[in-house]
Amino acid sequence: MDAAALRALLDGREHGVRDFLRHRLSEPQFAYQHGLPTDEYRELVLHWLRELAKDGLGALGVPEAQGGKGDTRAFMAAFETLAYHDLSLTIKFGVQFGLFQGSVELLGTAWHHETFLPSIAKGELLGAFAMSELGSGSNVRDLETTATYDPATAEFVIDTPHGGAHKEWIGNVAAHGRMATVFAQLHTGGASHGVHAFLVPIRNADGSPCDGVRIGDTGLKEGLNGVDNGRLWFDQVRIPRQHLLNRFGDVTEDGRYTSPITSDGARFFTMIGTLVGGRITIGLSALSAAKTSLTIAIRYGNRRRQFGPSGGNETALLDYRTHQRRLLPTLATSIVLDLALSRLVDEFAKLEGTSNRELEGLAAGLKAYTTWFAQEAVSHARECCGGQGYLAVNRIAGIRGDLDVWTTFEGDNTVLYQLLAKALLTGYQEDFADMGVIRLLTRRARRALKAMNPVAARRDDEDHLRDPAQQRDLFVYREERLLDAAARRLRAGAKKDPVHAMHEVQDHLMHLAVAHVERVALEAIQAATERAGPSLAPLLALLRDTFWSSRMEADLGWFLMNGVVETPKAKGIRYLANKCCVELRPIAEAVTAGFGIPDAVLAAPIAFDALPTRES
Repeated sequence: MDAAALRALLDGREHGVRDFLRHRLSEPQFAYQHGLPTDEYRELVLHWLRELAKDGLGALGVPEAQGGKGDTRAFMAAFETLAYHDLSLTIKFGVQFGLFQGSVELLGTAWHHETFLPSIAKGELLGAFAMSELGSGSNVRDLETTATYDPATAEFVIDTPHGGAHKEWIGNVAAHGRMATVFAQLHTGGASHGVHAFLVPIRNADGSPCDGVRIGDTGLKEGLNGVDNGRLWFDQVRIPRQHLLNRFGDVTEDGRYTSPITSDGARFFTMIGTLVGGRITIGLSALSAAKTSLTIAIRYGNRRRQFGPSGGNETALLDYRTHQRRLLPTLATSIVLDLALSRLVDEFAKLEGTSNRELEGLAAGLKAYTTWFAQEAVSHARECCGGQGYLAVNRIAGIRGDLDVWTTFEGDNTVLYQLLAKALLTGYQEDFADMGVIRLLTRRARRALKAMNPVAARRDDEDHLRDPAQQRDLFVYREERLLDAAARRLRAGAKKDPVHAMHEVQDHLMHLAVAHVERVALEAIQAATERAGPSLAPLLALLRDTFWSSRMEADLGWFLMNGVVETPKAKGIRYLANKCCVELRPIAEAVTAGFGIPDAVLAAPIAFDALPTRES
């Protein structure tokens, strides 16, 4: 087991920034302080944020013309590595340098960049990203805050029309933020032009709210209490015309609206699409939290001994099959998802601020899949550590409380899965248009015949089950079958009730999204296996087989009902899942070393203590 080779693979080209952060976060000033009062915790997180800003980490994604590095990949690597540490710091960092700074960079133009980005990147101008509202929730397109242009003064008037339209859950607002990117419906000349983003000052230099701005504190939460989440109300707040982030839509001094995109709907989705990086970083950080928890639990499982033959050595927890089945497929999946997300980051970095529907759909799906996976992984880790996992000092309990909200921010996971499924359906329609019905159906029929071959459906020998080609064939067939069926159900439903047709197939769309993400993830680990050298390829193949067999096992009902797996093969898949755990168990702790989490950052006593046995 070559842990160094695994770490080099996972670190990728950004190993420099990752190693810098590993070293920095290991310093005494970044030591965890459990049980702080909320106000003190928020100030500690702010101190940490400004220390990282001094190191230039906030400027990693800023264009070189404004003194930054212009390196999207490095910024995302820093965010991912930071999530091995305190997750309140991770989110504070993401709000300041991802959401607030990113909105100015991606939605603004040269004047905004020159005026605001240098001070934002240094942590001097602290800001917020005010999109969500109490009433509209995930329905950003129909949010209700208004921005009405007044040509007499060349100002926009920002207003909260009623109580349900106030901005909710906004990080950096309750204590520290001085400005916010506020999303509002733009009105000028009596016409509405949809949602746009505006830079709105919310605090004066002395910390008091600006005129017309009311700030509330969200209060104590399940987790992330080092982040000062707050609420915002605006009462006829006036801002200069130049504070409209005008990359996709502008207003002239006399009040005429102009845009390079004529459709309000297309403009909205283009604007929102440029912010897809936030969803990618949420997936990356959730995975880091899962890796931390798994590392602690697997180390503890190697050290903690319980039960055993009378008078003999007690048994290590990780030797129990039940313990292995909870932790080891989860460990394999964390690496498979790491490789899938890394490929997504590569593609996102190539966009350079432009929009891509296919990538946005995959980003939505991977965010949903990874955050739900991470939530489950952390819970498994906590329970596998027993009462020790419940102690704050051992970190897993705190991570679980912090991570819970990952499944609903930057997009509710259920909504994001449907977004991915709709993107797949759009691509399906375009395939029909480009290839023609006969060619497309012929191609899919060939795949169906291959997948439903009665001999293959019954084969249960290990060589067959560990064949990456047949593994992919089954995942591809599942995805295509679900996509075909969803399209048929939607067409039939639309004839009866077009409004509710999509509602009727939501469960189907969720399954389709999962199938797509798992197929993409399998392809990512297989591509890495084929590129790897002899010291790493066998491990990656084992991780691939562990991931595949556990995911097949979780969805065996579908495969059995659709005739592509028969009972002997289903039993063989379960046998393979167990065998992979047996093979992975002796090297599991060495695999976690490939994450490169420093001991000072891991910081859970149960991950290091040599626990006593009856013999000692």
